[in-house]
Amino acid sequence: MAQSQLLVGKSMAVTGGVTGIGRAIAIGYINHGANVAVNHLGDPKSSEQFQTLLDEISQSVGGKEEARKRLIEVPGDVGDPETGKKLVAAVVEKWGRLDVFISNAGICEFREFLEITPDLWNKTIGTNLTGAYNTIHAAATQLSKQSPPGGSIIGVSSISALVGGAQQGHYTPTKAGVLSLIQSSACALGKYNIRCNALLPGTIKTQLNEKDLEDDTKRKYMEGRIPLGRTGVPSDLAGPAVFLGSDLSSYVTGAQLLVDGGLFVNLQ
Repeated sequence: MAQSQLLVGKSMAVTGGVTGIGRAIAIGYINHGANVAVNHLGDPKSSEQFQTLLDEISQSVGGKEEARKRLIEVPGDVGDPETGKKLVAAVVEKWGRLDVFISNAGICEFREFLEITPDLWNKTIGTNLTGAYNTIHAAATQLSKQSPPGGSIIGVSSISALVGGAQQGHYTPTKAGVLSLIQSSACALGKYNIRCNALLPGTIKTQLNEKDLEDDTKRKYMEGRIPLGRTGVPSDLAGPAVFLGSDLSSYVTGAQLLVDGGLFVNLQ
């Protein structure tokens, strides 16, 4: 039986959209009928990754010409307030309005607490939290003024918003900040029919922790703590993101959705 498409005709944007969770969500949205603008840093590697994303999507939508109608790229560093504005403007210019915005771009360089430098702290805050604010603010500005107003904003936080990590002293505060930002945005933006929710991934194999999970001992330890018995993959986030972007979640705002295989609750 063919899969029902939940996002037909909707237009969305995702930051950090050419790798990992952002890429998986972009593919999931395309498969559900949406038009997608992906932001990436704009360096040669990211530009190449966008081309591979375009090629992958071409296979599912009937060719590259159709893919180019449904997928665009907007390079730029989310730490720069202009990047979010350009991303939102590109969506509106191409498809007329913005329906869903996903703040996903993030970095995590594991480091012992006493070895965290001011530069690393500022870089992590600048991308993960200031970048989220910059882009969410740009999206909310558009969603509040378009006709009819409204839409869905999704912040990709982390299980790290709820628990500490010995090598994440610079990272966990940013993810807690994203969760808090989403909650306050939900309070502030409901009057514009803008819903704001957070996704909290658990241990997901992405470019951020791939090397960490290559250690068999550590991977098996993590798998043993997860009730579903495996670490996650980026596509595990696509379904929850589709739900939060679709009309199925029309009365859901200010929520936090753990996507962690049960890791957080398995403390005993």
